[in-house]
Amino acid sequence: MKVYTKLVFICLIMMFQTAIADDSYAGKYELITPPQQTSAPEGKVEVVELFWYTCPHCYRFDESHLKDWKNNKPKNVHFINMPAVFGNNDRRLPLAKAYYVAEALKVSNKIHTPLFKAIHDDNRDMNNKRSLQKLFSKHGVSVKDFNDTYDSFWVTTQINRAKTMTKGYGIGGVPVIIVNGKYRLTSEMANGYNEMMKVLDYLIKKESTAK
Repeated sequence: MKVYTKLVFICLIMMFQTAIADDSYAGKYELITPPQQTSAPEGKVEVVELFWYTCPHCYRFDESHLKDWKNNKPKNVHFINMPAVFGNNDRRLPLAKAYYVAEALKVSNKIHTPLFKAIHDDNRDMNNKRSLQKLFSKHGVSVKDFNDTYDSFWVTTQINRAKTMTKGYGIGGVPVIIVNGKYRLTSEMANGYNEMMKVLDYLIKKESTAK
């Protein structure tokens, strides 16, 4: 019995060492403890980007790396943008709500980048309902549709979920990428955005194989 136990212990050590050796990106991502629930369809790998519209790094990352990646992402990836929300007193709540208003009205492709540009290129204060309303109107959304959606139950539900997930993911800043509720990626850990995208692709393959 002792010999059997010893052999099992040796096998476990060898498996652990092999896993470390195979992980060429060890140390360039973090494990989320405990792992968070995903909303991806069965068989899909969920990738979530947490961002703030007021974050210049998020804007640069979105334009220089994420946009092209999304257009060519693996077919089994379920991608989600999520504004990071740190509680009810988060001063960025109007902008977070704007993201979900655009989602609800199916105009994200018209609003997402222009909102970034209004803040960072035009230096406009967009963190209030009136300014957001004007931007949506400029892109074909009526004032009534904007107002009704801005204060809707669905948008409130999405904001509450964003609060819960932001806390569960254990993030302190943005942009952050979450893979399948298990792995947390930042450019600081990966040593730059280029390397971060390589780690992202690696983890997607890792999760695809596991599935």
